Amino acid sequence: MAASMDEAAALMPDVQGRHDPRAMPIARVGVKNLRYPIALQVAGCLQHSVGLWNVHVGLRAEQKGAHMSRLLAWLDGFTQPADGAVATTFERLQGSMPDLLALLETATGGLDVGFPFFIRKTAPVSGLQSLMEYDGGWAVTHTAGGPTEVRMVATVPVKSLCPCSKEVSEDGAHNQRSHIRIEVLLNAPVPWEELVRFAEDHASSELWGLLKRSDEKWVTERAYAHPKFVEDLVRDVALALEGDHRIDAYSVDVTNFESIHAHDVHARVSRDKRPV
Repeated sequence: MAASMDEAAALMPDVQGRHDPRAMPIARVGVKNLRYPIALQVAGCLQHSVGLWNVHVGLRAEQKGAHMSRLLAWLDGFTQPADGAVATTFERLQGSMPDLLALLETATGGLDVGFPFFIRKTAPVSGLQSLMEYDGGWAVTHTAGGPTEVRMVATVPVKSLCPCSKEVSEDGAHNQRSHIRIEVLLNAPVPWEELVRFAEDHASSELWGLLKRSDEKWVTERAYAHPKFVEDLVRDVALALEGDHRIDAYSVDVTNFESIHAHDVHARVSRDKRPV
């Protein structure tokens, strides 16, 4: 009688599991740039998106190779679990890492994933609603017997207006779109909409997908009343993150896509708030 598929697989040589004589551990090995579904909780609703995933583990010095198929099996089980809890959250990311390490028989591992997400926003004067797109991401690392580090990332488009241009011009000031990228190391959950507000609350003006003329007037005048250099933007966002107890460390990058120059300008503030 023919052997079953499981029995046949058990008879096949485990090439990856063979001993490697070079005695050199590998810090990270895994799959990269894999498109796979992701679900998020945004403003109280389940939102489905597509993530670009990198999943990795450390490889012991004596092991020849990693079992790549197990990485994909773990990712499929994580994104489509049997219990139906499909949203990728801070809590699920923390709890999932020991399973990944056990499945790959290793002591270190993690993942990085980037994706678009959307927040429904209401225009400031007309009240019209539309979706605004943001870039999000998670970065997770774990060592057996140690803590799981979960980093949350959001890139938020905003509007900035130059204080110098306003000061030296008799009429008007140059302004442009800016991107504020926030990366935070969390010790507790932070909702996506709150992370976005850290950026939007400190811009010359936030942006909306749909605006009528009355809204455009409001945005223009709002930005003119709140001029900010790239240095002002990065410092104000960093100060807001500094005061949030859920955030252990942060990095803020602001890029202004200059409207009167042939270059962009950039500023960064980063700090680890944990005791030394």
